[in-house]
Amino acid sequence: MYILLVLAVALGAGAYGVRKYGIFGCAASGYASDWYLGFCNTTSYGDYDHGAIWFGLESAANAAANAQALFLGNSRTQFAFSSKATADWFSSLSASYYLLGFSHEENYTFEAPLLRKLRPRAKVYVINLDSFFERSKTAPGKTVMQDESARTRYEEKRQWQTIHKVICTTFRAVCGNEGSFFRSRSTGAWLLTGGPFPSEPVSYDEHIDQNKLASYTALGKAFLPGLTADRACTILTIIPTVKTGIGTAQAVAPALGLKLVAPRLAGWSQSMESTSTRKARSVGPPHFLRRPARRFGSASAPESLLAICEALAW
Repeated sequence: MYILLVLAVALGAGAYGVRKYGIFGCAASGYASDWYLGFCNTTSYGDYDHGAIWFGLESAANAAANAQALFLGNSRTQFAFSSKATADWFSSLSASYYLLGFSHEENYTFEAPLLRKLRPRAKVYVINLDSFFERSKTAPGKTVMQDESARTRYEEKRQWQTIHKVICTTFRAVCGNEGSFFRSRSTGAWLLTGGPFPSEPVSYDEHIDQNKLASYTALGKAFLPGLTADRACTILTIIPTVKTGIGTAQAVAPALGLKLVAPRLAGWSQSMESTSTRKARSVGPPHFLRRPARRFGSASAPESLLAICEALAW
């Protein structure tokens, strides 16, 4: 009897640990044939997205490599362009696109090696300048690029998703509702689930950070020649956030000889994504492109971003 009691307690503790610290701490509501779980905000699961694409564990890697337009940047890039407006606009052109942004304030230290690995054939690049040319490697980026055991761990995370999907769609009450996102394999779009996600009003910083200007310009000049698009079809933007670095962005763009498309959206709030280590301002406004009334000049948002390449033969 004592042994059975000990076993019951052990099993209960194990189940509690899996739910609180593992993948079962997140809901399974975002799964679909085209969607996988990219991140679950629990200690033991956390990031899957970086490894999924870096190691080619999902067809997303091929979709990104074959897309005609690539969007690069952090999670604000993802939520700014993960919209019906973006999907509809590219669909109207019968053109493919991929949102290749990542969580954890990801930057070029991961995306540049990733592009060399994927060998994309994109004819248009849209780059979110927000922290893109920072020199510090992020934790998940460093892990997948440098840790020899990382692939095995990410493969295990992939396998857990099959079990998670079955259990948490059948017995929803046994699973948690921590913050998470799912990624579309075909377009890279994100779907945010769980939470809560507090928000703050968007604001703008007109100050030009001279150190960032010098650093971003130097790194940009080294990075940009490796892109497959014509120079005129490499477009810079900066997604509205708290203290948006608009002043620095406006100085970096001409220094790189590129156009900056950066609309000011008054009255918007940005969400705050909770990662496994901190609550970070890393999610842009999910409906950035959804309202057709928001226009950049005479064109709608996605149309304006790519209008400079209208003569491009898709």
